Amino acid sequence: MSSDETPNVPTPRNSREAVREKAQRVHAQQSRARIMRRIIIGTLAVVAVGAIGTAVTLAVSAQVSKPQLSPTGMDGDGVVVSELSASAASDAGTAAPTPDPSEAAGEAPAEPTAQPTTAQKVDIHIYVDYLSDDAGEFERANARQLTNWISEGAVTVTYHPVALLTASSNGTKYSLRAAAASACVATHSPEQFYAFNHDLLDNQPEVNTDGLSDSELADLAGAVGVDNTKTVRNCIQDGDYLTWAKEATTRALEGPLPGSDDLVLASTPMIVANGEAYVGALDDPAEFSQFVLTVASDAYYQATATPTPTPTETPAE
Repeated sequence: MSSDETPNVPTPRNSREAVREKAQRVHAQQSRARIMRRIIIGTLAVVAVGAIGTAVTLAVSAQVSKPQLSPTGMDGDGVVVSELSASAASDAGTAAPTPDPSEAAGEAPAEPTAQPTTAQKVDIHIYVDYLSDDAGEFERANARQLTNWISEGAVTVTYHPVALLTASSNGTKYSLRAAAASACVATHSPEQFYAFNHDLLDNQPEVNTDGLSDSELADLAGAVGVDNTKTVRNCIQDGDYLTWAKEATTRALEGPLPGSDDLVLASTPMIVANGEAYVGALDDPAEFSQFVLTVASDAYYQATATPTPTPTETPAE
């Protein structure tokens, strides 16, 4: 049986066009998808950058808005101790150094000399890192002697907290924090600074340990009887004087140290009396006492060596 109907079979030309059109539609869809992905990624990137920028701006603004605090009552980045409470003075066990010019000159001792006047006081500066073993050794050996000298009015002692061993406490920056804590006590409760300074040096943590936490430093300040306990605690825990401690250390390293012409901080403790650096044994109070006596005698000679002007005769007319 014959039929005039032709089967609906696509010609090769129509088949190629259909494939081409389908490929174009797929390509267009893929292009739109790629464009959408780029738009989404770009939008997320802008949002992320904006968030980071905002966070950085807020952090910088907070840092800028927070004032760089400096402790009060400082003299050349040091805390001057020229007098002590009665309780601290009662613990003294050695005699105050009295400069004796005859002994310094190698002669027979003359009549006992009086205590130095205020103008003749030996000016002692002690640079301490509260993690330094040597600083602790010097304090334990000489604290009683220094206490008595101060109470007798023979010397003025200025303690300079510095932070040379900040990297030696397992990342806790104990030296820096302890120096800043001492500045908090010096600012808000100056009469207790000497006791706080002594306790920090007398009961030191070991090098390469965490040291005391800020809370423990505040507890130690409370134990020595600071005034304004809450204010001192907040000052320590907020790190009010961390920047000052860092900058004070830099100034000491650059020098010259107060009272000297060219001395710079090289290690701790560093003890300077009337501009002269002590290089003797840190654990020998007798040697340190002799050094102070010699410095006091030198000051005595300089004070009395000024010649008295001799009046000249007026020619007779």
